[in-house]
Amino acid sequence: MPVEYYFIPPVLILIWVIVIYNNLVKTRQMVRESWSGIDTELKRRYELIPNLVEVVKGYAAHEKDLFETVTEARNKAAASNGDARSQALSERKLVDGVRQLLAVQESYPELKASQHYLELQAELSNTEDRIQAARRFFNANVRDLNTLVESFPTNALAGAFNFEKEPFFEVEKAVIRDVVNISFTDLP
Repeated sequence: MPVEYYFIPPVLILIWVIVIYNNLVKTRQMVRESWSGIDTELKRRYELIPNLVEVVKGYAAHEKDLFETVTEARNKAAASNGDARSQALSERKLVDGVRQLLAVQESYPELKASQHYLELQAELSNTEDRIQAARRFFNANVRDLNTLVESFPTNALAGAFNFEKEPFFEVEKAVIRDVVNISFTDLP
């Protein structure tokens, strides 16, 4: 029984390479676009935080260290222009500081009643929700790109054309779960 050999025309191979390459390019562009969405929302958060700090400052003057910590963390996070991994490192301290800042309100009933504070808090909460949505969209695109870069046969072309895996944007989960402890035992 003779063995049949199938001949694949070079034009089909070329079309196959073009399709895979274009899919890799499209997916990489989606990762870049979705990162810009996160970046936009992070900048929005960075603009809100100084206003929130100023409002809380008026009610809780003795929380000077907290204000300085949040301001420093905000400035570092805003100055970070790296990839998702380096940005996540900058965000960890900021998220923790903002959570502590929001926890201060529990000790100041007049602060909780301040319309300006409530508006800023609601806006910050809305921004955090938007960041989370943008982060999920970004991470989904990163997952798709990483799958293409690692899966056969696209991994062969990905390597040939220098497509690389991208890091996910993850803020340490422990920071989100930690209970914020505010102590007022040192008050005069």
